[in-house]
Amino acid sequence: MVSGEYITVQTKGYSDIKNITNEVEAVVERSKVKNGLVNIFAAGSTASISTIEYEPALVADMQDQLEKFAPSTMLSRHSQTWGDDNGFSHIRATFMGPGLTAPVSEGELILGTWQQIVVIDHDNRPRERKIFVQVMGE
Repeated sequence: MVSGEYITVQTKGYSDIKNITNEVEAVVERSKVKNGLVNIFAAGSTASISTIEYEPALVADMQDQLEKFAPSTMLSRHSQTWGDDNGFSHIRATFMGPGLTAPVSEGELILGTWQQIVVIDHDNRPRERKIFVQVMGE
């Protein structure tokens, strides 16, 4: 069985991190899949899906490190070509990746005790992000 649906997340940009664990769990529950996999995919080239212990200090630490890795003030050929000044956001998203896959067992999403699924919007403006969640299994 394969089931999928979009979830929508409002973001602020500049590596805004939003916890989407509850929404993903709800999609898994609605799918009726008992054992299989769930794939979570950010549709767009300036967003990432990952896991983190979603708490304010670690979220801020992550944002600080992303700013060091690819500063929002960096000069990029992409920004010079298109004039949108978001070359840094494409670099961040590419290195982090657009999605992840997690196991489903006995109808439950398998995550560690302090592990949450997050979408990270690296763009330089607020966005409405579409995340596709696809559950596969039996």
